[in-house]
Amino acid sequence: MANISIIALLCFTICVSSSLNYSHGAAEEKMQYMVVGHVYCDTCRVEFETKLSEPISGAVVKLECRNRTDEAITFQSQEIVADNFGDYHIIVEGDYEESDCDVALVRSPRADCSDPTEAWRKSRVVLTTFDGLSGKLRFANNLGFKKDKALPQCTRILQEMGYYELSQESGELSHSSEL
Repeated sequence: MANISIIALLCFTICVSSSLNYSHGAAEEKMQYMVVGHVYCDTCRVEFETKLSEPISGAVVKLECRNRTDEAITFQSQEIVADNFGDYHIIVEGDYEESDCDVALVRSPRADCSDPTEAWRKSRVVLTTFDGLSGKLRFANNLGFKKDKALPQCTRILQEMGYYELSQESGELSHSSEL
């Protein structure tokens, strides 16, 4: 009976020791994340992607994390250039549990599509494992620049979607009164 008690105590000690080492070791170890996203040209000027939206090769984005309490910058990436498909990848080392991290549009190489879309000029990403997220890959919402003037075929596409009508004079979109 004494042997069973000693074995149980030994097993308990090993389990507690292992779990403490794991949790403290994970916090000290530099976590590495990969933030991935996409940059597009909002060819219909509606602040969301349509089937007419185009990827922007060479668009520049930047990741910045700020402390939630004092707004001090806790991480800032280099400027990252999107590939031929408008996709980008940002490698981040460290855990930013106390920070709000945003990927933001910096500039577009296209003169006809360089106005940052208000709704999609930045995207929040979570760079910590302490709030239940696991894994190293983080996805940012797609980011968009508005085209100077909406494409002519946008009227048809948006009407098919049931969203908007295009005002030909201004190149802007207004909410359809038929909805």
